[in-house]
Amino acid sequence: MSRIALLVLPLVALVALIAVFALNINRDPSLIRSVLIDKPAPEFSLPAVEALGLPGFDTAALRGQVTVVNIFASWCIPCRDEHPVLTALKAQTGIALYGINQKDAPENAKAFLDELGNPYDAIGGDTNGRVSIDWGVYGVPETFVVDAAGIITFKHVGPLSPQSVEAELLPAIARAKG
Repeated sequence: MSRIALLVLPLVALVALIAVFALNINRDPSLIRSVLIDKPAPEFSLPAVEALGLPGFDTAALRGQVTVVNIFASWCIPCRDEHPVLTALKAQTGIALYGINQKDAPENAKAFLDELGNPYDAIGGDTNGRVSIDWGVYGVPETFVVDAAGIITFKHVGPLSPQSVEAELLPAIARAKG
């Protein structure tokens, strides 16, 4: 009897594990609440991405005004889809928009922005991904709203769309402005 239990128990555990994965496979990653919401932005200092002609930025740049921080990379296909939405957001709102260029070669980032336009006020190069990890980034693109006190008030996982900007991002910016 115990021999059968030893053989069946791993099979039952495997079936349970497969069921958990199957139930969560289509779950929207944006439903995962960041532990950084309502907490200060992590302390960081990112150098400028070479050849872009824009400054890098640090935590202090995120204080004094509401800002949007977007993590992107030239190798990221959804970032390419999202980019016109960011450009429209900047044109529509004039919001301070900062970019964290994650694990990207400077020449590739430059080519990406030369082709698609540059809506960012500053871009920091996160060449090793450490700052992105500190921000709790799951993958690119991700977008954060930071209030004037430097507190992260909103996080959007995945590419922004015109619909998500209207339904989520613009209201989050308005709430951050208080």
